[in-house]
Amino acid sequence: MDSKRKKYLLEESEIPTHWYNIQAEMPNKPLPILHPKTKEPLKPEDLYPIFAEELARQEMNQTDVWIEIPEEIRNLYKNYRSTPLVRAYGLEKALDTPAHIYFKNESVSPVGSHKLNSAIAQAYYCKKQGISNITTETGAGQWGAALSYAARAFGLELAVYMVKVSYEQKPYRRSIMQTFGAQVTPSPSMSTRAGKDILTANPNYQGSLGTAISEAIELAMNTPNCKYTLGSVLSHVTLHQTIIGLEAEKQMELAGEYPDIVIGCFGGGSNFGGISFPFMRHNIQNSKKTRFIAAEPSSCPKLTRGVFQYDFGDETGYTPLLPMFTLGHNFTPANIHAGGLRYHGAGVIVSQLLKDGMMEAVGIDQLDTFKSGVLFAQSEGIIPAPESNHAIAAAINEANKCKESGEEKVILFNLSGHGLIDMAAYDKYISGDLVNYKLSDEDIAKNISELEKII
Repeated sequence: MDSKRKKYLLEESEIPTHWYNIQAEMPNKPLPILHPKTKEPLKPEDLYPIFAEELARQEMNQTDVWIEIPEEIRNLYKNYRSTPLVRAYGLEKALDTPAHIYFKNESVSPVGSHKLNSAIAQAYYCKKQGISNITTETGAGQWGAALSYAARAFGLELAVYMVKVSYEQKPYRRSIMQTFGAQVTPSPSMSTRAGKDILTANPNYQGSLGTAISEAIELAMNTPNCKYTLGSVLSHVTLHQTIIGLEAEKQMELAGEYPDIVIGCFGGGSNFGGISFPFMRHNIQNSKKTRFIAAEPSSCPKLTRGVFQYDFGDETGYTPLLPMFTLGHNFTPANIHAGGLRYHGAGVIVSQLLKDGMMEAVGIDQLDTFKSGVLFAQSEGIIPAPESNHAIAAAINEANKCKESGEEKVILFNLSGHGLIDMAAYDKYISGDLVNYKLSDEDIAKNISELEKII
């Protein structure tokens, strides 16, 4: 670990007061979200039965560039924001690279990840509307932990459907949710029609985010005064996460540099969009040439090997139809330890940006991600979440290219969370029990062929 580590923080008065809505400035706006039955474009009020009304309006807002952060949300943000921007001198030295590597450290939040940025906002808008109960899904448990904290802060009752493989792999994340008072159920379960149908067809199914979303939506629709909340994918979630990039923008100014490359790990898109979109606006407005790289698991490659197609956001088909890069809503992801990235599709904003060539995507094998995470831990003193290891691996790959070319590029990535509750995964890696998972072109083609061809 390098002793000259430099980190940059903002004064309380410098913390952003507005979120950035990239939809309002995109050269090509995302295609409309469609009603699953009529195939007609949705209006915000069509989402009111599922989401808090203000969140539904934010989801469909393609006109307002800046959306004010309510004071009650900003007050809770102050408990941990600004998060540090850190120059990774130790990693640079370990790689012997001329690149300057920075990371935005979202692991310092009370629940250890960036997910709290949207959890606080969603819980606030539900409480403001007079809602008493909320439901959600969670993969690796970061989102469930964050929403459990936020629900307790606003006096809401929360039911979480946690993907079964993660429920078993990560028992302490389940404990965190229960400590904050949430009810946690492994998904698929026998408590919903969606779960029963899936288990009847496949009794040993270990679950997916798509399945957990189906169960959480069903419970919300059948429970009085209850709304559903989501941890990624949708546009209003990514909106709330832009506070990450907006802070990083000011912090890079303090460092006297500007990123040539911005990287985020990718599951549904909120973490990647949160770090990237505020910088991407300068590519749109000022012809900057920053590259934006989404790092996804090679075993769940919706951006790198999926198709751009209307598809459901859940396995059962409760959600609206989203125009996105997808592997198919019935895709069964491998049981990798980066549970937060095991999702079949990408958010509509990111999908349009990728389609327009405004960003890139790379797929990374599980073993390469843990190799990179261990190197980062040894050189920077922070054990990263398995999800964050994907961003670290992509950053290392870019830094090694700089070493080969001699270019002194500035690389920024988002450290979306710490891995202190993921040590079972590190144990398996260290003992040689982790493996890579291969996905054949035939498997992808078969899955995608079953989708209704709307695009």
